[in-house]
Amino acid sequence: MDPTSQKIRVGVLFGGVAPEHEVSVITAHQAMHALDRARYEPEPVYVAKDGAWFVGDALKDIEAFQDIDRLRREAVRVHAVPGPAHTLSLIEQQRGGRFARRPGVRAIDVAFLALHGGSGEDGGVQGFLEMCNVPFTGSGVAGSALGMDKALSKYVCRDQGIPVVDFLAFRESDWAGREEAWLDRCERELGYPVVVKPARLGSSIGIAKAADREALDRAIEDAFRYDGKIVAERAVHPLKEINCAALGGEDEAIASVLEQPVQADQERLLTFRDKYMRGEASKQGPQGAKQPETGRGMASLDRIVPAPLDEKTAERIRALALKAFRAFECSGVARIDFMIDEGDGAVYFNEINTIPGSFSFYLWEATGVSFGELTHRMIQAAFARHRARNGRIRTYDVNLLSETGLRGVKGSKSAS
Repeated sequence: MDPTSQKIRVGVLFGGVAPEHEVSVITAHQAMHALDRARYEPEPVYVAKDGAWFVGDALKDIEAFQDIDRLRREAVRVHAVPGPAHTLSLIEQQRGGRFARRPGVRAIDVAFLALHGGSGEDGGVQGFLEMCNVPFTGSGVAGSALGMDKALSKYVCRDQGIPVVDFLAFRESDWAGREEAWLDRCERELGYPVVVKPARLGSSIGIAKAADREALDRAIEDAFRYDGKIVAERAVHPLKEINCAALGGEDEAIASVLEQPVQADQERLLTFRDKYMRGEASKQGPQGAKQPETGRGMASLDRIVPAPLDEKTAERIRALALKAFRAFECSGVARIDFMIDEGDGAVYFNEINTIPGSFSFYLWEATGVSFGELTHRMIQAAFARHRARNGRIRTYDVNLLSETGLRGVKGSKSAS
């Protein structure tokens, strides 16, 4: 549809089969509060932990997610199929016997992806939406898949001249039965301390720092509980973490102000609990909407904005963030995280988040872009990319199943 012609139906997808499921619920509700109701009509689309899709007014109340079983009974289960005019049709699952009413259909014009981790951020859902030819916010299949994999991300950055720390990436099948050899290699090539991470998870889940061989062995075994591939990297010390968000499309993007996440114990890595379970209750969000009691997502983390850096270093990080945004062919909003070695001032790429927690709205507000304007720009970028994609030749008008083509196939069979 023409996004300027009428109120746009925005399907906000959240939840998902991922450890960051609850974080996604918070991010989605923050975004729905921020959407400009004069332009957009949000339709919450909840993806449960078993992969089932639900719609319904009950999903608009974040407090309802404290009782998921009840919520599932009150919500309406749907399945998604391509709809007319590049829409996505959400068809209600039919209930009752043969005389039950015809299942309802809800159409969405654009999918607003608030999924964190799993197939919602690694390109899986993006691939489905591309196959359905439906506009969606955020990065495409390639950028999402690369961004979700910390090992592949580092390979891309290293190739593009974006500095990364020394690292090793290996699979559980490499590790099994050769544990001592891998521990030897980590010690030889990385030294201590070492940071161990699941390769394809976010929100600091499964990350640990090891200062000796026993701790390294334990950290690797724990990381394999979450993912079949891990990354072990040289720990930067003394460390300053700096994050920068980027907003735009593949050809043009802007960088936000920088933030420095902080905590009382600078020797300890930020954990999932640090980021999301600080419990700032009942704060007023965008457009005066009450924020959930369960916290304010990434907005609840202690941080310094703007980060206390000299302008030359800050400009370098912003430039590297935009370079990474382009290298991963990102769209919409992404957050690029960096590490600074305070000993020598070296800057290293840490990771890219193609669907960052809370969409990094707090960085954009500090840059002069309101949360409502941020969601608007994300949706407009989704439509722009969709138009560009559909402006290309996507089919080739040759019928290989014509009579001539089939004779060729039959001939090859008889010849064999």
